Amino acid sequence: MRKPMVAGNWKLNGNRASSAALVDALMSADIAGVDVLICPPLVYLAELIARASAGGLGFGSQDVDLHAEGAFTGEISAAMLRDVGATACIVGHSERRQYHAESSRLVADKTRVAAAAGLQPIVCVGETLEEREAGRTEWVLQQQIAPLLEDLGGLDGIVLAYEPVWAIGTGKTASAAQAQEVHAWLRSEFRAVNAKMADSLVILYGGSVKPSNAADIFAQRDIDGGLIGGASLVVADFLAIVAAAKPL
Repeated sequence: MRKPMVAGNWKLNGNRASSAALVDALMSADIAGVDVLICPPLVYLAELIARASAGGLGFGSQDVDLHAEGAFTGEISAAMLRDVGATACIVGHSERRQYHAESSRLVADKTRVAAAAGLQPIVCVGETLEEREAGRTEWVLQQQIAPLLEDLGGLDGIVLAYEPVWAIGTGKTASAAQAQEVHAWLRSEFRAVNAKMADSLVILYGGSVKPSNAADIFAQRDIDGGLIGGASLVVADFLAIVAAAKPL
């Protein structure tokens, strides 16, 4: 049975005081039964990991570099992230694909580098509104996951996150049925290559998840939790979403 996961992507938000307050509140809450992961701005990552050392929270980065070391100004390697206690990293978020021109090949390469270093990659995929309305959702997603499917060796334990671009930060959300349809299709694509891995593959939904819709979304057979943006910055909302992900 797949354990549910709820990951908070704080993006470019917060400061030392607000970040510490959020983590303290999460540390005092009942999150048993759910893998809860926080991905804060990188400058706060090590400090928050140390602050939460006695608790059950996991911490990850919002990106990772392809290289182990060298003259790559501003980049952070998987080994560095592991060195400060991170256990995961987001890879290929739509904002990285859009604003930093990250290709699906680069995303797959980063995924393999992160996994080899002992990080759990959360690999993001998703289509734009124009692509969905043109009936190209599956084609777009197939292009995004194709470099991963070429060689799944060493990728056991990765997490996939379906984030329709049209639902990120817009207030629009895919219906539970729409999300389930895409999640089931994604799992079938992995099953065609490695059935065992597909059955254990955690697939998260992301895109304007909030307390009012989380339970319906997480109740779907192939949806194993969420990658949460804005709502992860509000303690009450994030904890309500975590509660919705708990197994019955």
